Amino acid sequence: MNRFLGTIDPIAISFGPLEIYWYGVIIASAIFVAIFLSTREAEKRGIKGDHIVDMALWALPIAFIGARLYYVLFELGYYIENPGQILAIWNGGIAIYGGLIAGGLTVYWYTKKNGIPIWLMLDILAPNVLLAQAIGRWGNFMNQEAHGGEVTRSFLENLFLPEFIIKQMEIGGVYYHPTFLYESLWSLFGFMLIIVLRNKKQLLRQGEVALSYVLWYSFGRFFIEGLRTDSLWIFNFIRVSQALSLVLFLGTIYLWFNRRRDYPPVPYYTDGMKQEKKKKISKKKQ
Repeated sequence: MNRFLGTIDPIAISFGPLEIYWYGVIIASAIFVAIFLSTREAEKRGIKGDHIVDMALWALPIAFIGARLYYVLFELGYYIENPGQILAIWNGGIAIYGGLIAGGLTVYWYTKKNGIPIWLMLDILAPNVLLAQAIGRWGNFMNQEAHGGEVTRSFLENLFLPEFIIKQMEIGGVYYHPTFLYESLWSLFGFMLIIVLRNKKQLLRQGEVALSYVLWYSFGRFFIEGLRTDSLWIFNFIRVSQALSLVLFLGTIYLWFNRRRDYPPVPYYTDGMKQEKKKKISKKKQ
């Protein structure tokens, strides 16, 4: 703890010149939790847990690259003038939406390659990814980043925040909105709600768990993003994450409605791989 400012040291451990940051520790922990929970859930639904680990070995590095490319593309003017900074990830600059898009495409590729229903796999992963996001935002807290605009100390005290959060939100003598906390709590509540709904029999069909995740996260992110001071912008008109959140929210509602109209109906999430196994058995008999 920095005695002068009362802020938390972002470095967790130092071994001579080697420094391990809290951000990395927290992100790694969030990923581990997501993989562990997804592995257990996959086995319950008839999918080998090894598939989750194998898929993660592909999806995680690709998602990281996607998160960086997304950021660079929306700050292209700066990086054209400073191409040497494109790989300088230690200076910051990754976007979670870019990671989700790249990771999602990797999941699609992996499931197609291994004959796993894509919607079922996304349903298994989605709430655990949301939990990982809830945990991961505390990495931003440690780095005093991804915060909102200026507020007063009394504003933070009226939120009944513990002193260590209030102190960490003081940067250069100015207090800021703890938007990391808003998003972390929003994601945590979403995780708990989706898990409850997911386990109810004959409620959500395959794909609707993942769509619930998109609805929940995009809705909250739209409003939280409006408070942040580090947003990427589209022609200084609208924040990139707000525009994408709006598109995802409306597109998900449209997709959900149309999938419910399809015939034959999509199997329920709790059915897992039952329908796929029945298809395989019937093909063998033929």
